[in-house]
Amino acid sequence: MMKGKIVRSTGSWYTLRTEDGAEYQARILGKFRLQGLSLTNPLAVGDEVMFELEETEDQSAIVKEILPRRNYVVRQSPRKKHQLHLLASNIDQAILVATIVQPNLKPGVIDRFLLMTEPHDIPAAIVFNKIDIYNEEDLMICKYLQTVYESIGYQVFQVSSLNGDGLTEVRSYLKDKVTLISGQSGVGKSTLINRLFPKLDLRTAELSSHSGKGQHTTTFAEMYQADSVSVIDTPGFKSLTFNNLEPMDVAHNFREFFALSDSCKFPDCTHRDEPKCAVKEAIEKDEVSELRYSNYLKILDEIEDQNYWERHKHM
Repeated sequence: MMKGKIVRSTGSWYTLRTEDGAEYQARILGKFRLQGLSLTNPLAVGDEVMFELEETEDQSAIVKEILPRRNYVVRQSPRKKHQLHLLASNIDQAILVATIVQPNLKPGVIDRFLLMTEPHDIPAAIVFNKIDIYNEEDLMICKYLQTVYESIGYQVFQVSSLNGDGLTEVRSYLKDKVTLISGQSGVGKSTLINRLFPKLDLRTAELSSHSGKGQHTTTFAEMYQADSVSVIDTPGFKSLTFNNLEPMDVAHNFREFFALSDSCKFPDCTHRDEPKCAVKEAIEKDEVSELRYSNYLKILDEIEDQNYWERHKHM
């Protein structure tokens, strides 16, 4: 058996790369689960695997074993609501690329993204792209959001892929790391990667002139390498939902809420209607972002609206 890393996932076939740079098209036999959870895709870009070559003309490979993951990023499948989709594994950090306009920033999308990385202690940063087209109000919103997220320990960058503003700082952030890059459709994710590393030449597209929304140019996850940087480009998303989380999972992974939770009267406080809640007291004193709290409540409501047994079909 040989060892390799998954660098491209198209659904049923995977590209794996060995340490000496050889690449093989691979498939997987049998069913693999993630801690008992049902997955739409058993393998993710970043997975290290053991494989065997088939005795065929094209020397395709069969994945026999998935080696232990040090972390992973997972989301609810947009098509199969009861299953999870594995985005990437074994990463050092993650970046959400966002814009205030073209397309408009969806309410709550930043906090939903962070809810995918926080449970696994994956460092995350937010990159606001297209600042060259922001008007005064857009810049104020961007600055406000930067203040909110930097105050709780997340790095925030303001960049323009068009004129190059802020790219030096982002390039430095990526150095010597494996980074998952994600974002809404149309935020300029692939364009940003191209500007950071021109020789990659990723495919890009303009926003739809009819809808003003982004068009998917990345249709599958793929790892790209340039200089001392590895980036995993993922398809743009339209929404992020969570069938794998319980209310207390959400409470524990809003980091500033978790830091305050020891001061709540009840150990299982959800920071909603409970008396003597330290989070609600902090909000009244403007010590915690009301925007984050509002997004938190919406996620809780959404999770509880999903039927319990639908969320636990794997049990």
